[in-house]
Amino acid sequence: MVVHIVMLDFKEENREGNLKKVKLALESLPQKIEPLLSMEVGLDFMQSERSFDLVLTTMFETKEGLSKYATHPAHLEVVSVIKEITNGAKVVDYIK
Repeated sequence: MVVHIVMLDFKEENREGNLKKVKLALESLPQKIEPLLSMEVGLDFMQSERSFDLVLTTMFETKEGLSKYATHPAHLEVVSVIKEITNGAKVVDYIK
């Protein structure tokens, strides 16, 4: 099992609206991308100095499944939006 975790730091401008928009967009992907086995999207509530605003945890059977997800047009569409409204991201991929 391959686990893909992404943490996003959103820009201040329209932060709450953008968080909701991205959360909904991400949660629509499992119905569109077959290799994506599961997805969890969490919004940070602590808002500490070390916090990121959103965490995405996805699972795939194989590395190839993760690669198909990464290049899928539906995923790339969401990534395009995310790049415009975030300061950056951190990613971890591991085999479970």
